[in-house]
Formats: sequence, structure tokens, C-alpha cells
Amino acid sequence: MSSTPGPAMSVGEPVRSPSKTKREANNFPYSKDKLSKEFLRYFEVERNASPRTLKAYRQALAAFRAQNQKPWKQCTADDFRDYLFAIMKRGQARSYVRLQFSALRTFYKFLSDRKKLRIDPVRQLQLPKLEKKLPLILTRQQIEELLTAPLKVAKQRAAPEWMPLRDVAIMELFYSSGLRLSELAALDVEDVDLYTESVRVFGKGRKERVCPVGAPALEAIQKYRSAANVHSGALFINKLRKRISPRSIWLILKRYLRHTSIPISISPHKLRHTFATHLLDRGADLRSVQALLGHASLSTTQIYTHVTVERLKKAYAEAHPRA
Repeated sequence: MSSTPGPAMSVGEPVRSPSKTKREANNFPYSKDKLSKEFLRYFEVERNASPRTLKAYRQALAAFRAQNQKPWKQCTADDFRDYLFAIMKRGQARSYVRLQFSALRTFYKFLSDRKKLRIDPVRQLQLPKLEKKLPLILTRQQIEELLTAPLKVAKQRAAPEWMPLRDVAIMELFYSSGLRLSELAALDVEDVDLYTESVRVFGKGRKERVCPVGAPALEAIQKYRSAANVHSGALFINKLRKRISPRSIWLILKRYLRHTSIPISISPHKLRHTFATHLLDRGADLRSVQALLGHASLSTTQIYTHVTVERLKKAYAEAHPRA
């Protein structure tokens, strides 16, 4: 089990807003909860957890404490079972439930390792299973249509002349290297090495990896940098010449999607899904794809093998005369 669960929800699963839980969590007096503070400080300093992960842990711990005021070391499995039933009764998505308990399990592992807690009350708790959803991906024709859209769509009036070139470079790099949205937004000019045709990325937990970059993406980056006069600092900038935000990149993709024939919603993560699946379709091995994506566990990458098998089955059913 991963010790640093991300707070994102699974695609396509009904989600009830946990606003009440968040209000309760925000009202919890952390100054009196020394174990929680020590745990969060440990993950921030020693484990180098991201602000997003720390926020998810903090909210999960506070949400439980808002309903159960017993000291952490005195909580029993029944206490957590009651909490599980309570949040299930509120209609929370199973992904939300599992993420809350993933944080609680990580916290109790910390108590066992650092505070010599003998019995972990969360460890044996049975949680609802997630529905397995295969990621949606684009075809090569759809990718081509999306990547060429910025140069075909009329530029917004207030936008600099170089902005369409920047948008091409962003999408080319997404598809070429399979980066996460946060990783791409955080890139600096010096992270792209034209000679080795690679990009240096700092992923989850600030783990560094080097990803190859294809010739079309490198060419697009060079054209954008030359036109925008970007020679140092942030690689991708906005019209104020400051680093572009992850949300702005998401909105860029959403804008160009409206000018294509692609019938599904597009997010930066779908380009990452597409990158991985297209590699496997053309013979890449799973371990290599795992390294390129920056997955800590091979099981996370294995979802893409299911996508590839399903695509092969569909092609077989459509093409074979005795399928």
C-alpha cells in the first residue's frame, strides 16, 4: 500500500460533497493534538511529502477527530468501524472513503514505528472496494488533431503573438513525455536538455527522473522560446511573463478541445494515459513505462495493460471473420 495517497477522486464515480466533514475538520483544535502535528511534521520534513498530500492527511485526521475525541492510542477497531459506517451512510464515494482510511492507516503505522503502539486498530478494517475504471485515451488521429489546433484557431485579441506556439509546445511535451500537470508547470528552461533530448522532472515526493523528449516536442519548445524570448527561469509563462499555473494549462486544453471533433472531455491526465497506452501498443515493456511515468509501484502502471488488451479484443472482434 502506498504511504502517500493523493487526494484525487476516481473518474466517473458519483461523489457527494464532503463539505460538512471539511468544516468539522477545519474547526478541530490542532494545537491540542500533538501526535497529529508530529506526524504531519514528520511527513513534511523527513518524507518530503507534497503540500497536496499533507492537506489530504490533515483533513482525514481532523475529520475522524471531529467525530471521535478519544486519544489516538485508546481508539479501537470498533471506533473506526463506526466512523466507516457513518461516512458511508452520508453517501460518500468509495474512493473518498478509501483515501480517508489510507491516511489513517499511514498515521497508525507512524504511531507503531515511532511511538511503540502495540495494536493498530485500523489495519484489519475491511474497506469497500473501488470500481475499476479503465482510463479513456485518444487515438493517434485525435492526438494529431489536438496538437495542431493552436495554430488553426484564431488567437485571442489580448494574447501575445507567441502564445499559440507556447500552447503547441505544452501539448507536444505532454504527449511526448507523459508528464503530470504539476510537473510540466514546474519546468524551468534548464530542465530541457536539447543535446540528450530529455527533460529533467521532479515528481511526487520531489523524486527526480529523466524523461526522453521527441523531436516534434523539442522543435515546438524551441520555436516558442525563440518567439517569446524565454531564455531562463520558468519554461512556460503567461502573458504577464510569469510561470503559467496548472489551472491555466488545463483551461488551454479545454479551449482547444472545443475546436476539434474529439467527443470526450479532455484533461491533462488523459494525455498522460494516452502516452502510456500508445507506448504499450507499440511494444514498450511495462517496466520502462513505469519508469517514464514515475510510478513508485508497478501495479499502478498495470492498468494500462488492461487498456491495451481491451483495444486488441475490440480490433479482433471488428476485423476477424470468425470472431
